[in-house]
Amino acid sequence: MCLWFHGVASVDYKTALVNSLLYYEAQRSGSLPTNQRVQWRGNSGLKDGKDAGVDLVGGYYDAGDNVKFGFPMAFTITMLSWGVVDFYGRFSETDQLSNALEAIKWGTDYLMKAHTQSDVLYGQVGDGDSDHPCWQRPEDMTTPRTAFKIDKEHPGADLAGETAAALAAASIAFNATDPAYASQLREHAVQLWAFAHDHPGHYQDSIPGAGKFYSSTEFKQDELLWGAAWLFRATHNRDYVDFLDDALNSGGIGGTRTVFSWDDKYLGSQVVVAKLILDGTFADQQGKLDGYKDRAEEFICSCIQKGSNNIKRTPGGLLWWQPWNNLQYTTAATFVVTVYSDFLAAAKASIKCPGGVVQPSDLIAFVQTQVDYILGVNPKKMSYMVGFGTNYPSQIHHRAASIVSIKKDPTPVTCQGGFDSWFNKNGPNPNVVSGAIVGGPDDNDAYTDSRSNYQQAEPATANTAPLVGVLARFV
Repeated sequence: MCLWFHGVASVDYKTALVNSLLYYEAQRSGSLPTNQRVQWRGNSGLKDGKDAGVDLVGGYYDAGDNVKFGFPMAFTITMLSWGVVDFYGRFSETDQLSNALEAIKWGTDYLMKAHTQSDVLYGQVGDGDSDHPCWQRPEDMTTPRTAFKIDKEHPGADLAGETAAALAAASIAFNATDPAYASQLREHAVQLWAFAHDHPGHYQDSIPGAGKFYSSTEFKQDELLWGAAWLFRATHNRDYVDFLDDALNSGGIGGTRTVFSWDDKYLGSQVVVAKLILDGTFADQQGKLDGYKDRAEEFICSCIQKGSNNIKRTPGGLLWWQPWNNLQYTTAATFVVTVYSDFLAAAKASIKCPGGVVQPSDLIAFVQTQVDYILGVNPKKMSYMVGFGTNYPSQIHHRAASIVSIKKDPTPVTCQGGFDSWFNKNGPNPNVVSGAIVGGPDDNDAYTDSRSNYQQAEPATANTAPLVGVLARFV
């Protein structure tokens, strides 16, 4: 909630953090555990993978639909893991470490099951074209649960590279509490990165229809750099540094980016390498990798409005990229600025932006404006985190939330019946998806709370994941 003292908002970041991790329990597919806290959900997708003769039960539903899209799911796990890796102590101090690790593990268990052979990875269960015309609870799904994969003959370097990054980052997160599990994650990550490196190609060319919903625009370096950066942090194998160095020398690190997202990870790679430069890991490189750090800092300067190509903001001050699900970009950029502030502080360094010298404290002050806006300090005084505060979106575009819990009414909801009885109902959803970050306001700070407003009112796992780490830092 937001409490107001002398006209200044004091945001309850701890409650927001707790809620953000609860969100992932609402998105779970599979057989729910006994310690499941989101009680209105039930078991679902228990036959996933059966058509292919593999066990693909588990993982996360992507957003308000019932498809398991592996590409954004892996990015979600990478970002959740990154938050734990760099703010481990904060999670521990707030008693949220176990919940954060469970959220990661629900995803990594699935991603490892999906990696059935060194050069085979199942990247999707379900089909958007058949799923989206239906409005059903996950527990009632009647749509096809076809499993789609990539392999040597049908490659997807972007999907394999992102999944490698997710498992590598997660391995670092689990090092202290479960070293055996961390080792297993690293083994899969190493194999997946090699698969991605040796078999180039867009995953949407191998998985029918994937590009319609989560099209990948790059694979030659993007996810390979991202995976290499995380694998070096996880394994300390200098072969990954050689790859990063070769990419820089060939001009393949993406230049100065204008966005960081599930599709564009160049900035993430730049920031991870910059961290290693700042902490002295690459001291023996004699500045050879500084191009990564320079490009990362140029993006950050533009975020905080001190760059040569500043990112647009709404009149209320929110970073704004596009009408469709803008907050996914805001939370990702906010996370990057947050971790970079801590990297600079540890190195007793600052950034020289075109608009002046920027200290770590300046970065955190800017981050707070973005987090507070998302949590309710904005022109509409609306929290864009569902379930947080007293004024938040109540009609989000989310099948499970908008239909009465199967535990209250087990009567099956049909494909079209869900539209007639629930989607078109003018009233709050019967279930609150606590912690979900919706698409958010438009470029004039306006927001329409309606299930049909899928551009603004649909949450996605990739929206909330970066904010989890930021909230841990702020608690």
